[in-house]
Amino acid sequence: MMSYKPQIKIPATYMRGGTSKGVFFNLTDLPEAAQHAGPDRDQLLLRVIGSPDPYAKQTDGMGGATSSTSKTVILSKSSQPDHDVDYLFGQVAIDKPFIDWSGNCGNLTAAVGSFAISNGLVDAQRIPENGIAIVRIWQANIKKTIIAHVPITNNEVQETGDFELDGVTFPAAEVVVEFMDPAAGDGAMFPSGNLVDTLEVPNIGRFSVTMINAGIPTLFFNAQDLGYEGTELQEVINTDDKALQRFETIRAYGAVKMGLIDNIEEAVTRQHTPKIAFVSQAKSYTSSSGKAIHSHEIDVCVRALSMGKLHHAMMGTAAVAIATAAAIPGTLVNSAAGGVPRDSVTFGHPSGTLKVGAIANEVDGQWQAKSAVMSRSARVLMEGNVRVPPAS
Repeated sequence: MMSYKPQIKIPATYMRGGTSKGVFFNLTDLPEAAQHAGPDRDQLLLRVIGSPDPYAKQTDGMGGATSSTSKTVILSKSSQPDHDVDYLFGQVAIDKPFIDWSGNCGNLTAAVGSFAISNGLVDAQRIPENGIAIVRIWQANIKKTIIAHVPITNNEVQETGDFELDGVTFPAAEVVVEFMDPAAGDGAMFPSGNLVDTLEVPNIGRFSVTMINAGIPTLFFNAQDLGYEGTELQEVINTDDKALQRFETIRAYGAVKMGLIDNIEEAVTRQHTPKIAFVSQAKSYTSSSGKAIHSHEIDVCVRALSMGKLHHAMMGTAAVAIATAAAIPGTLVNSAAGGVPRDSVTFGHPSGTLKVGAIANEVDGQWQAKSAVMSRSARVLMEGNVRVPPAS
């Protein structure tokens, strides 16, 4: 009879943040080999989530078999001055053995402050007995500052409340998240220097595109140019394999044009970025929950894909890109939203609506984003230990 080693037990917290959920770890709780970037860390987290899974169900792990629920977060006391916590995000592929560390998850950002406070990563003197705790987050993937405003009641994180977020079934406490200076680190918000470019995709077509790096690198197209209305729900696109492959091909060529990769073959190992999205003028439609969305309630319709599938709501980082692009006259997003200057935009997505704000200014001919703000909610779903078989 063969003998097998027992499972490893690792402290972990399963949290919802915005319209996503993932497994959160304190860096120092990970096995020593996984406390550093590399194959040991990736192998461990893949096993935690249940990837790669050829059945695309992640049954033997904590993942939920969607891009919104196949996520990991590692937090630690910040190594940066004037910050409380370092936040590292890993987007775990479902059917492939890799984790994409190239970008942030804006939705899970809403849960970072709560975890940091509850796990002693924020100086107790910075946390009020009652009120709002300001948590200064260093987003290690993209090297940006994010400020989370976390409600506190009787020295504990307040998770319950009446704030409603389309795409999340139950109300919770509101967490305001500020993305500071959300454009690319080198200041190139528009990699080509243009607000609108032409993207040529062999055997598919030529498309007008706004390529922006704010929140997360994003490619915005006009819905009608892609053959859509802009009001589509998940089943229309996610059940169409040809459409999904077409989107992925367009995304790959867009990634090359943005300078994120050198050739389209590299796109298979960079599925998290860039995002691909399409916009249309405000239109009435019925959301995935059956809620009627009226055109007069929104400024623009936006649909976005994440990890190869149409997202059920909107990625938080993509919402930052939407807000920033909407604030800049001449982009496809701003044009679809009416073509007027604005410091906030309410957009319709498959699950409902979301209002986001952004401040952008033109300095010496270059657009710069000062900040983007949105409201989210977060709560702990389960805490304790996650168990994984030891590496073979």
